Amino acid sequence: MNIMAQKTVLIVFAHQSSGSFNAAARDIAVQELTEQGYKVVVSDLYAMNFKASATQDDIIGDLNKPELFQYGDETMRAWQEGRLTDDIVAEQRKVEEAELIIFQFPVYWFSVPAILKGWIDRVLTQGFAFSLKNMYNNGIFKDKKAMLSFTTGATQSMFKPDGINGDINVTLWPLQNGTLHFCGFQVLAPQIFWSPAHSPPSARTAMLDGWRARLKGLLAENPLSFARTELFDLSFQGGFALRPEVKEQQESQPYGLTTGHHLGKPLPPDNQIKAPPSDESA
Repeated sequence: MNIMAQKTVLIVFAHQSSGSFNAAARDIAVQELTEQGYKVVVSDLYAMNFKASATQDDIIGDLNKPELFQYGDETMRAWQEGRLTDDIVAEQRKVEEAELIIFQFPVYWFSVPAILKGWIDRVLTQGFAFSLKNMYNNGIFKDKKAMLSFTTGATQSMFKPDGINGDINVTLWPLQNGTLHFCGFQVLAPQIFWSPAHSPPSARTAMLDGWRARLKGLLAENPLSFARTELFDLSFQGGFALRPEVKEQQESQPYGLTTGHHLGKPLPPDNQIKAPPSDESA
């Protein structure tokens, strides 16, 4: 393969142990994607001792408004002027080069570990990753793909709509829509490893075999379906609300638009864990 044409996959890895199931999932992704000809870059956040807290130490030089520190405003200005710290700049360069980003982590408290949340907070700075003019399907990273690959402590039945933890689609909405899709990423369906710590070795092996098989066609998959920005009145006067004619069209539909835009209706089935067929992609 021509090295200039080689495409890059970034794996942002957030587990403390190289002997973990998460590490095994990471290693399979590295191996399989490398065999397909991709350059695979891994950011091992714990090994890097990546700083989780978003502070003014992320900015080199003077603050614009030191009397009232606003992290978003200050880091956007610092990004524009090349004054972000080296650790942030290094990760942003990896993001720029990547066609696909895989986040590999164990679920902590229905979300990501703090060190991964810190990566999101610090690396996806305003201007670099998003703006209010360029968001969701018109976002800065609309030509890139991203996905979550994670382990749960809970069993799959516990994350069903009638399970004790509630619907996994609701759990995933903030991360997949509010973070990844907000920055424009085409979000591939998550790879969920249900409760490997409480599964027999044969089941863990089967989970990893399934991941390896999926990786063979991963980059060709359809992304998840989200409501397009064109359906909304993108003005403060209009409240960024669904356009009246769209709401009218949706009245006859059995389900809401998405997990988040449910319009008081049943959620579209598995909206955050399964991609729609090609003819239904939003």
